[in-house]
Amino acid sequence: MPFLVFLIIFALFIVLISVRQVNQYERGVKFFLGKYIHTVEPGWRLVWPIFQSMTKVDIRVKAVDVPSQDAITKDNISVRVNAVLYYKVAAVNKAILEVEDFYYAVSQLAQTTMRNVAGSVDLDQLLMQREQISSRIQQIVDLATDPWGIKVVSVELKDIELPKDMQRTIAKQAEAEREKRAVIIKAEGESIAAENLAKAAQVLSSSAGALHLRTLQSMNDISSDQSNTIVFAMPLEILRAFETYNKKDK
Repeated sequence: MPFLVFLIIFALFIVLISVRQVNQYERGVKFFLGKYIHTVEPGWRLVWPIFQSMTKVDIRVKAVDVPSQDAITKDNISVRVNAVLYYKVAAVNKAILEVEDFYYAVSQLAQTTMRNVAGSVDLDQLLMQREQISSRIQQIVDLATDPWGIKVVSVELKDIELPKDMQRTIAKQAEAEREKRAVIIKAEGESIAAENLAKAAQVLSSSAGALHLRTLQSMNDISSDQSNTIVFAMPLEILRAFETYNKKDK
């Protein structure tokens, strides 16, 4: 009886230490005598000591902060680029069996790929086409990590750091561009104003008495402010009109 009780207690102890919990966001890679058996789903699972082992893998989306990398663009300008890469484990057995440390491997691959892609484009493309550059990096890294069971979700360029002299040059270029636009807009406004004045002059000259009415309206607008002193040069047409009126009275 004591031996039987000991066997029961020992068996329960073995069972208890063999229980492994796999969370919902994890998958387990199970081995028997060092040989891969199958992928373990979430829940409580038995892993017999000595004979079996299991490695759990987190399948949630992970963010890798790609450190700043020095690169020389296609037009020979030195820049520093950093990014963030989002990926997840799509096949846990490949992530364990095909690569030693997939987290480190993805990080190193992202760094080299970002440096190579930044060196294959001009500075203007790197600054203005960030989404296309990010998509290109994502495609390259995703293709390279596919044998490891890794799926790259997205890549986002965080910052592009330029040398100080290049920053000043770009600022001067932007300022010159704004001045150019201001001159063009001002010239277009003056051209439109001149056209409108020409049309107004044609209307006033073609209508009898229109010029006199416009003159009286201008005098009325000016006289609203009592501090103004008006020096009025009367047109000859008005004097001639008075002369014609006096002749009729005589």
